Amino acid sequence: MLRRTGRLVAALMLAATASLVGAVTTASPASADGCYTWGRTLSEGMSGADVRELQIRVAGYPGYGGVLALDSAFGPGTKAAVTRFQQAYGLSADGVAGPQTFNKLYALQDDDCTPVNFSYAEFNDCNSDWSGGAVSAATARANALVNMWKLQAMRHALGDQPIRVTSAFRSHACNNAAGGSATSRHLYGDAVDLGVSPHSLCKLAQQARNHGWNEILGPGYPGHSDHTHVAHKSSRTWSASSCGI
Repeated sequence: MLRRTGRLVAALMLAATASLVGAVTTASPASADGCYTWGRTLSEGMSGADVRELQIRVAGYPGYGGVLALDSAFGPGTKAAVTRFQQAYGLSADGVAGPQTFNKLYALQDDDCTPVNFSYAEFNDCNSDWSGGAVSAATARANALVNMWKLQAMRHALGDQPIRVTSAFRSHACNNAAGGSATSRHLYGDAVDLGVSPHSLCKLAQQARNHGWNEILGPGYPGHSDHTHVAHKSSRTWSASSCGI
């Protein structure tokens, strides 16, 4: 009887140990999210659609003068951007995107994948379907999303104070009505004009240099006395002479 009781106790202890081990190996998983849920930890050398989704959300952390490539490849630039994102939010800054990083991203995004402080409606005053620009509606909308995440990073760097968007995507008709250039990046959905908010136009132009735009135009540049313009461009154009850039 004692031997049988001993075997029973041992079996119960083994089961409890196995249950504990299982709990340890699955502790603190990243929560599921209404927009996008990552299913694996991402680190340098990896690639895939999930890497690109990460790159979109850390596009505002390339470092001064940098632009992060959204190429689905987790290279040194992506690692550095993830590290800066982690540092900005007080996370363990190792450049590896795991549950802690993903949960912070989940907290920063709405179910339509826009960051919590910006919206598609705010970035399109022309129409509801993003048509009529220089690229397809889907591309214009996707470009606008990347700019939202860059602005979310910039907003956080400026003390989480509001940033006022005055113009973003424009169809050709909207661009003509606004007197925009025929080659305006607004036609691509990847340009944003920013108005005075808690921050001066010069403060916005200066800070923008840290958040992934190759085109920054502000006070001192012709036609930009009332806004700061940020956009994606293949070559760098920074001009806001009244602000020292």
